[in-house]
Parts: sequence; C-alpha cells; structure tokens
Amino acid sequence: MVTLIGMGSGRWEALSAQAQAAVRGAGLVFGAKRLLAGLPADCTARQFALYQPADILEMLAQNPGQDAAVLYSGDIGFYSGASGLLTPLRALGIPARVYPGISSVQLLSAALGRPWQDWKLVSAHGCACDPVAECMTNKAVFFLTGGTETPATLCRKLTAAGMGAAHGVVGENLGTEAEAIRYGSAAELAGQSFAPLSVLLVENFDLPPFRSQGWPDEAFTRGDVPMTKQEVRAAALAKLAVTPTDTVWDVGAGTGSVSVELALAAPKGRVYAVECEPDACALIRKNREKFRAYNLTLIEGKAPEALDGLPAPDAVFIGGTKGGMEAVLDAVLTKNAAARICISAIALETLSAAIAALTARGLTAEVTQIAVSRTKPAGRLHLLMANNPTFLITGTCK
Repeated sequence: MVTLIGMGSGRWEALSAQAQAAVRGAGLVFGAKRLLAGLPADCTARQFALYQPADILEMLAQNPGQDAAVLYSGDIGFYSGASGLLTPLRALGIPARVYPGISSVQLLSAALGRPWQDWKLVSAHGCACDPVAECMTNKAVFFLTGGTETPATLCRKLTAAGMGAAHGVVGENLGTEAEAIRYGSAAELAGQSFAPLSVLLVENFDLPPFRSQGWPDEAFTRGDVPMTKQEVRAAALAKLAVTPTDTVWDVGAGTGSVSVELALAAPKGRVYAVECEPDACALIRKNREKFRAYNLTLIEGKAPEALDGLPAPDAVFIGGTKGGMEAVLDAVLTKNAAARICISAIALETLSAAIAALTARGLTAEVTQIAVSRTKPAGRLHLLMANNPTFLITGTCK
C-alpha cells in the first residue's frame, strides 16, 4: 500500500491521526528534505529525499511488499504533484490511498479570519500565469507562488498594467512559527521581498464594467478625433467573433472606442491599439483608464512598422492605414495567415482598396454596409438623422 499524504505547512502536529498512523506504519517514507525534517524522532521508517514519480516507482520496485508513505506540501488536491504519482500507481495495479492536508489557501483564510469560497484560485508556481487577466475577471484572486514568480513579480505586472491600486495580502511561511501577514497595494508590494514560501491574495475593487458589446458613444471621452459609432462597433465585434482569450490588433485606433470594446470582450487576452496621432493616443489612454481596460496596450507609431514587435493576432480590426492597407495586411498575414480580419471604410475608394487587397492575398472579401439613423427631437416630432454609411469588409480564407 502506498499512502499519499498532504503535510500542509510541514508541521507534524497539523497532520490528521490517520495520516500520522500511516507514516508511522510505513516501511518507506518519501518526500522533500524539508518535509522529512518535520517528522518526529520516533518515526523509524527508511526515509528517502525523493519526490519525482519515476524515482519513487524505482525505489518501490526495489522494495516489493513494503508499505510506503509519500509526503507532499500543502494539500494533495491543490496544485500538487500527487496526481503525477497516482496515475502510474493505478496503471501498475499498486494499491494507493490519499490523506489530504491543509492547503495554503486554507491557512491564509484562517490567518485572516475570512472565508475563501469566493476566491479564484490560481497557480503561478511553475505555470504560465497572467495576473492581469485573472484580476480583470475576478474580485478576489489567490495566487500560489514559487520559482520565478513571487508576490512581488506578480504585483509588478499588475502595477505595469495600471492595477497598482488593487489591494494585496501576502502570507509568508503560513502555519509555522515564522508566519507573517503583510498588507499593501499592488504597487507597494511590487517593491518588497518575501519568503520563498509565500502566497498572494489580490482584491481588485475596481473591476472593468460588464456590458454586452456596443457601448453608447457618449460613454467615451472623444475630442476632435473621429470615432467609430456604437452600432458599427457592435457589428465589427460580431464580425471578428472575439473570444475571451484572443490577441487582437486595432490598427488606426483613433479614440480607442473599438480597442476598449475589444479589450472588454477579451478579458483574458491582449489588445494592441496602434495609433500614430498624438491627440488620438491621448484619448486612447483616457478611455483605457475610464473603462479599466487593463489588458489594452497602446502602441504609438505608424503601421506597418509599429506592428513588427506585436504577438501574432487572432483577430484584427483595421480602422485606418493612411494609405498603407496592403502593407498592413501583409504584416497581419505574415504573423497569422488565419487571422480574422475586419476593415472599416466610409469612403468608396477605401472600400475598393480593401476588396482588392484582400482578394490579391487569396482571401474572400465579404462586404456589409451599415446605414444608421437616430431620432432627433424637433418640437413635438422626432426626426431621423442619418449617420454616414459604413462598410465592414471581412477577409476569410478560401
């Protein structure tokens, strides 16, 4: 029998009676050195500082018939390596049982005297982790840290994205005599150092607003820069079929109204607003902050040169190219030949150029013309006032 045991913080006293009995009754005990050091002196089982499944399986094969206990930090059901051993044990027909431990999320919750059922639980320990995306979509996020990702590195990423005011709590050496709880904003914690055994709780009380696509025009800060109107924005997002994890470019972003809508539609993705006019860039910054679109990055420069360093897009909205339509499309398709493309045009010349450029690159051009009229009071009457007709040209692979 092999027993997999979560040791929580590593303190023997924190183990259940069942887990303690399993360790005392085992002939072999495996685990990291830190966990083995926490065993009592009267635990006389042969101890091996091993935790990789292959090493443990090899040792079990060399000692047939021996009961074994394998120690893991925290709880074996919470981002634990235990699953990597359970699968081959079952495949080999070796009996195995599991005794849970107290996880770091439980220890932090207890230290704060607060429930944790509403926290989003995320591992940044050896896993790809985007703290901005997580904190944009959840009010409270618990991060298990380790390796290259520490509470400070995560807070630096949040601060760089504009979320430095988010409230943070760091739990160090939880469940031990060296336990410490430290509070501060993400910006404050970003410059501090923490113990290797630390976790981070981020509470963002300023989440982006939730709304289906098509915010009212008056919701945006405008100025004299032309802005894509509400109905056209809604249609463009539908054409692009944006998903929550997409990487999206907005080329010729103007006021940033489309960029903001794209960012809110892809909260776990990234949106790059490319714009060369200084007054437009200033408006994009204002609208980014107004809508708390922390996953929106402004790229100041003229396309296609400004596109060189961007990651491959899943979708691209082209609102203006200053005559560089073909070069912009080449840059898009070089990065991702299957990118979803939507071009906005109000001039017939731009419409013709877009169709020709897409067709020349082997794409099928589909044109949708949108004509919107809105009512305007005139005494007791309401008159329809027409906006400029807009063409949306999408390009798809044949």
